Amino acid sequence: MPPPPPPPRTFSRPVRELPELEGRSPMLWMSIGLGVLGWVAFVMRATNSERATSSVMRQIIYELKRSDEVEAALGANVKPEPGWFVYGGHPHVQGSMSVLQGKVDISFRISGKKGAGTVYFTSIRKNKGQKFLILRFRIVCDDGTIVSLREKYEEGLLFEQPPTS
Repeated sequence: MPPPPPPPRTFSRPVRELPELEGRSPMLWMSIGLGVLGWVAFVMRATNSERATSSVMRQIIYELKRSDEVEAALGANVKPEPGWFVYGGHPHVQGSMSVLQGKVDISFRISGKKGAGTVYFTSIRKNKGQKFLILRFRIVCDDGTIVSLREKYEEGLLFEQPPTS
């Protein structure tokens, strides 16, 4: 007969306090906050880029560049002012633009050799295929001068690709 197995060995565990673990929630909240901030920056850039490169903006900028009234107020070489780094060099275009629904209400900054100002443009289209009816098309210069271009485009605009110059 084989010998009986040896009794199990018992080890005495040292009695001491366990170390305090640092909470992971501050790091988790910081990661979530950075993720949300990155998402917001991406959405801002994407929507602004869509507005800034639209046919409406191209047409408005084309009309501003060839306007004598704008050149008299702001000087030659009128162009949109680039926005901050999130927008990737595009101008910051505020407002809403829905060409399919026939509603455009935007504002953005422009500058020329003599000064700068803010362009305000609002228009609607009553039926598909018609020209947009301009309700507001003005530049408020930084020196307080207001240049209204609405009367010049009383017949409206059909937002198509402007001619290249």
